[in-house]
Amino acid sequence: MSGKADPRPAGEGTTSRTRLDRGRGALGPALELVHTGRAPTRAVLTAELGVTRATAGAVAAELEALGLIRVDARPGAAAGSQGRPSHRLAVAEDGPVVLAAQVHADGFRAALVGLGGRIVATAPGRETVDADPAKVLGSVVEAGADLLRATGRRCVGAGLAVPSAVAEPDGLALNPLHLAWPVGAPVRRIFTECVRAAGITGPAFAANDVNLAALAEHRHGAGRGARDLLCVATGHRGVGGALVLDGRLHTGSSGLALEVGHLTVHPEGRPCHCGSRGCLDVETDPLALLTAAGREPGPEGSLLQQAKDLIRTQYDDPAVRTATEALIDRLGLGLAGLVNILNPDRIILGGLHRTLLDTDPDRLRAVVADRSLWGQSGGVPILACTLDHNSLVGAAELAWQPVLDDPLGALAP
Repeated sequence: MSGKADPRPAGEGTTSRTRLDRGRGALGPALELVHTGRAPTRAVLTAELGVTRATAGAVAAELEALGLIRVDARPGAAAGSQGRPSHRLAVAEDGPVVLAAQVHADGFRAALVGLGGRIVATAPGRETVDADPAKVLGSVVEAGADLLRATGRRCVGAGLAVPSAVAEPDGLALNPLHLAWPVGAPVRRIFTECVRAAGITGPAFAANDVNLAALAEHRHGAGRGARDLLCVATGHRGVGGALVLDGRLHTGSSGLALEVGHLTVHPEGRPCHCGSRGCLDVETDPLALLTAAGREPGPEGSLLQQAKDLIRTQYDDPAVRTATEALIDRLGLGLAGLVNILNPDRIILGGLHRTLLDTDPDRLRAVVADRSLWGQSGGVPILACTLDHNSLVGAAELAWQPVLDDPLGALAP
């Protein structure tokens, strides 16, 4: 042992340790508050946790020692505030990351995502999705591993977003309708094996892409502050939905809740992959818009981008306007049915549905109000998703959750 005396007054180290021991159960809640931007200062953290100022300070110091957050030692007072300014809290910009991966009908992408939903690095997207999920997931994990080597960041887990319901507890992709993958592909097991083969440590997860988009938007985007959040989105093909209740995804008894794409919105409409006709899935996705407008999908770019560009550049064309209005009306019918069943306090729309909302918000809101019970009593706010790559950020949220639940346990050597 060193012969140097402890510079702290007698008992101070013990007191600080006692405070931390008392607040250890608050480490996870504290980290989540900083992660979601709800505790920008130590004073807010103290109030949100319901602990003493000293305990909040010890908790913040421990999270900083773990490399997860940064405590600003030179805070500035907010305009108009009174009293001593509080230390500012923020996620550590050079802290650990997770590997996030997304597969969709038109390609796949890998990224490294830090706390706060911040994308640290991304690999160039690939456009060819092989019929063998093991090849695709092997490639996307390899791209993520290259990012880790290039950045030198510590990785604490991995998450995957796929365009399919993922059944629990086995992690099976039950309906990858817009991929050539086999029904029931064990995507979580394959992804985990690829992650381990790449030398990446930490737990690995897989879930539906729209579920993950909703989770990301609830924590970091347009859904922040909502209690019962409904998210409906169309990406590259098809339509998905998700519900966040009290901050947690509602996935149902086996992970299959909110398959909204198969609500019928046009009984005499297009045949759907599920065997029915006129489902939201085939009546309001990018291919539906291009077809209704009399446009053939081109070889360049994704269907989603082609549909967005068509509305943005040719909305004055009567055929494009008529097709767009038809999609808005059918989307409104689907949303009205969901509102009547779920009674959310906010709706957020992503992908092409966001573009439809931006194009004619009054028309969409009028259809929903006319066809749902809340139309006579006010209305549910309908907003556009705000995060770029929200499914990737949501995949990262899956991987961050063990750290948010137990920072010390998750980061132990």
